Amino acid sequence: MPKKFYFLILLIVILFGLFVGKTYSLVYLDHAYYLEEYNKINNIYVQGNSAPRGRILDIKGRILVDNKGINTIIYHKSNNITLKEEIEVAKKLVLLTNYTYKYQDNNLKDYYMLLYADKVAQLITPEEYELYKERKISKEELTKLKKERITENDLNSLSALEKYSSYFYYLMNEGYIYDNKLLLNDIDDELYAKILEANLPGIMGEISWVRAYPYEETLRSVLGEISNTFPKEKKELLKKGYSLNDKVGISGLEEYYEDYLKGEKALYKVENNNLILIEPAKKGHDLILNIDLDYQLKVEEIIKEQLVNSTKMANTKYYKESYALISEPLTGNIKAIAGIRKITNGKDIKFQDVSINVIKNAYTVGSAVKGASMAVGYKYKAIDIGSKITDGCIKLYNNPLKCSYSRLGTLTDLKALALSSNYYQFIVALRVAGLNYTYNMKAKVTEDDFNKYRSTFTNFGLGIKTGVDLPNESIGLKGTKIAPDLLLNLAIGQYDLYTPMQLLQYINTIANTGERLKLHIVNSIKDNEEILYEAKKEVLSTIDLEEKYLKRIQAGFREVIKSGTGYWYANPNIQGAGKTGTSESYIDSDYNGTLDAYVLSNTFLMYAPYDNPTYSIVVISPNTSDLNSKSKVRAQINRLIARNINDFLFSS
Repeated sequence: MPKKFYFLILLIVILFGLFVGKTYSLVYLDHAYYLEEYNKINNIYVQGNSAPRGRILDIKGRILVDNKGINTIIYHKSNNITLKEEIEVAKKLVLLTNYTYKYQDNNLKDYYMLLYADKVAQLITPEEYELYKERKISKEELTKLKKERITENDLNSLSALEKYSSYFYYLMNEGYIYDNKLLLNDIDDELYAKILEANLPGIMGEISWVRAYPYEETLRSVLGEISNTFPKEKKELLKKGYSLNDKVGISGLEEYYEDYLKGEKALYKVENNNLILIEPAKKGHDLILNIDLDYQLKVEEIIKEQLVNSTKMANTKYYKESYALISEPLTGNIKAIAGIRKITNGKDIKFQDVSINVIKNAYTVGSAVKGASMAVGYKYKAIDIGSKITDGCIKLYNNPLKCSYSRLGTLTDLKALALSSNYYQFIVALRVAGLNYTYNMKAKVTEDDFNKYRSTFTNFGLGIKTGVDLPNESIGLKGTKIAPDLLLNLAIGQYDLYTPMQLLQYINTIANTGERLKLHIVNSIKDNEEILYEAKKEVLSTIDLEEKYLKRIQAGFREVIKSGTGYWYANPNIQGAGKTGTSESYIDSDYNGTLDAYVLSNTFLMYAPYDNPTYSIVVISPNTSDLNSKSKVRAQINRLIARNINDFLFSS
């Protein structure tokens, strides 16, 4: 036989083999895949309106954020429903709801065009229709002409029922044709039953889910909010399967942990114009916080008490809020975050939760930073352990005297921390800049001198993100000018601004002998009893300083509480270490863009026990005293808050 014949037979065998193989693959190997693809093409699926989000609980399992089911009425458009039938459904909904839901004026013309299409058609001249047929004007232009020629008298001729039904008709036809349309939200059981019993085409009832807060305003700004409508700035979520009617977390923990908290909506199959449930809604994952509600509520109570008491104190007209945080310094777990603002209306006092400001608002914190400042002095050999300096005042050329609050005598590095000497830090700062102080000297400093301080400060947690699990954390505010007096201010906490959360990381870093730990609000994430995530101790950086110097700073902070400026902030039986801070600044008291009030703010931070810390606290009270006032009274608000928190923790 000729070779061509053998070749032809071989080709037939190969083609037959390929056919058999492909058939086997379709029928057996890839049957499920191709069936799924077929179903996607030939079946229509829609999702439910909402799904319950994961709950948020405190460390002891008490629910801070829950879900509450509400009655909703939804419309699903069937393939064969007519315009006339939809309009009738809209009218019946108006009657069932007793004209409760107001129409929008900007929708009325569109609705009029549907109701009276024949009448509206007469608003177009034969010449214009001819132009349309000749494609010299578009359909959109023709519609625009019709709309422009509908008068107010035309709209006023609509009956109340017709006007009100435009509201429901608009909602029924908004968005994609196969989407479920939310018509009524959070209605009572009686109306819900009445509408469902009317058996209107395409109208269904569904339980939707909204957030519930058993402890009302407690921690609300930290817990966060979810959107009522899909936010434009979250459009990247559409690529993850979200739809335009989904609610998403837009602040706080709700935003940060959106991927875990969001639930999975029910899935329905459209079959013979009915919806068949394929998969029920699934709740999102639960967040278990490190927050202890006992701590949280007590700290809030303590702050509120001082906010009320301040109204009877002299010289406190600008004081409106305080912040307090509690953490475990050896783990970074946060046990309480409180920010309470006082809102006065005559004699009435109300309170607003502003706890989220602990990561957003930055303050001049004064001498609280002096532990980090001392580290700069040790690192750059400006001082050593036991270095003595006699307290006094600094006078630089073209600058006023800069002093401590009092003449404090001859000070060691420990005593300088205990008594919070400004002069000691001024001399150290000049030495770090390579300068020996002389009266009225013309000092020159560089950006590098500022960076020596700032780089060390960031290792402690000041002027850098702490890594806490909340969105949009501020790094504080860094001064931009370079001048010798500003370097001195930086060293005593009177130049750069820091957040309360940064101060918490800073005091924890000192407690940990130089290890800067990530801060954690969330302890774990659970799906029923399965743990999906658990926060672990995480070291972000370490202080580039010999341990003996870090121990010396700890000892100085211990002296602050034992016999220094922090003595009255804690029960003497508490073996604590910490630092006070007082700062002066100008504020815009009437929000007109002008800094018009000169005020005093107070800061306190501490950890205890000194040798094996189990808790740390930070308390900040901005604008406690008016420095322009003739009164020399300085309200001890911050001290009282700190003392009461310490007493509570000591007795717990």
